[in-house]
Amino acid sequence: MNTLKTMTLMVGLTLVLVWAGAAMGGKSGMTMALMFALVMNLVSYWFSDKIVLKMYRAKQVSESDAPDLYSIVRRLSQKAEIPMPKVYIMEQDQPNAFATGRNPSHAAVAVTTGIMRILSREELEGVIGHELAHVKHRDILIGTIAATIAGAISYLAQMTQWAMIFGGGRHDDEEGGSPVAAIVMMIVGPIAAMLIQMAISRSREYIADEGGARIAGNPGYLAGALKKLHMASQRIPLDAQPATAHMFIVSPLSGGGIFKLFSTHPPIEERIARLESMGRVR
Repeated sequence: MNTLKTMTLMVGLTLVLVWAGAAMGGKSGMTMALMFALVMNLVSYWFSDKIVLKMYRAKQVSESDAPDLYSIVRRLSQKAEIPMPKVYIMEQDQPNAFATGRNPSHAAVAVTTGIMRILSREELEGVIGHELAHVKHRDILIGTIAATIAGAISYLAQMTQWAMIFGGGRHDDEEGGSPVAAIVMMIVGPIAAMLIQMAISRSREYIADEGGARIAGNPGYLAGALKKLHMASQRIPLDAQPATAHMFIVSPLSGGGIFKLFSTHPPIEERIARLESMGRVR
């Protein structure tokens, strides 16, 4: 169901792009915005592992540096039937973790020192299983595609705004569009795109939870870890960039109310409930 939801949301995001292109830039404007967003996000996708790991000062460790962590990653990656990713540790008190890399052959798993302090070995296995599921499902690629389309819509809105400021009109060979429709789309388009992009991120978290539980062999491992991580993340800050918040197993950012619509992660209570309903898997 979550895979179908992801596909449906991706189609919806594409339709918003087509609508925005027709309203604000015509085919030529839409193509220009899409190409610009594609180049920017391909660079991010190709170098995401290096950029994010450096941003959080993550240090690569060997088996001799962190034998327990390394053995967990190695055993579970074999079980998931993916290449052994590189292993990193971040000197951060907030317990958290993320996976990055453009594909399973160029992947990395990073955990904070905080997560290694508060989780049991079984709970850490649940977390590593979740991150390896992201790698196996190529969620970095899915996120990049969603970001490309959403970025193109935002660029279209900015192009339209500057055109209106400087008195530019549509010089496109397509049929003329309504200025009112362009203004509405300039406001609504980026918001709609962001809402859909965040919904895609939340659906991938549910899939990674399920896949991670199967890799680890017991949904209770991850459910127990999420309970501890959620409570600790509320008390211990992490200087995280909003653009990378979706990568972490629990959001390093906080907020409530309407913020939940723009959240990259599903409600922690719902994630735990779904895991607990799975039963033991081997």
